[in-house]
Amino acid sequence: MKDRTIVVSGFSKAFAMTGWRMGYVCGNRDLISAMLKIHQYTVMCAPAMGQVAALEALNGGLEETRKMVESYNQRRRLVVRGFQEMGLDCHEPEGAFYAFPCITSTGLSSEEFAERLVRESKVAVVPGNVFGRGGEGFIRCSYATSVAQLNEAL
Repeated sequence: MKDRTIVVSGFSKAFAMTGWRMGYVCGNRDLISAMLKIHQYTVMCAPAMGQVAALEALNGGLEETRKMVESYNQRRRLVVRGFQEMGLDCHEPEGAFYAFPCITSTGLSSEEFAERLVRESKVAVVPGNVFGRGGEGFIRCSYATSVAQLNEAL
């Protein structure tokens, strides 16, 4: 199995390095060598600062990562519970820092709800319909901010 497995991953979620475009690949030496031949002609190199940060994350950032994960878990529970207490059905996300509550009980479309929320409460969300027809009746709300700001928004 080891010789047939390739792991392709990144640092975005695990180490809060979203947008840094830092990733890695692990696998059979011959496969990785072939991948590098292609990669060297498509990408110059990852930014030096990102490489240093990724190395630091791998060498000593696991405790900080554990704290960050717990912080996101706390904020996720706060937001999901807040929506549910408002009477909005909200599935607890399992892999992102966005909640996607159902707002059909309000009688408003996703865009109407988002526009009214930002106008009346100064809280910005993304209308679900921008993600396709199946997103109508939902809004996307990020909880990648402080607990204090989330409490104020809720």
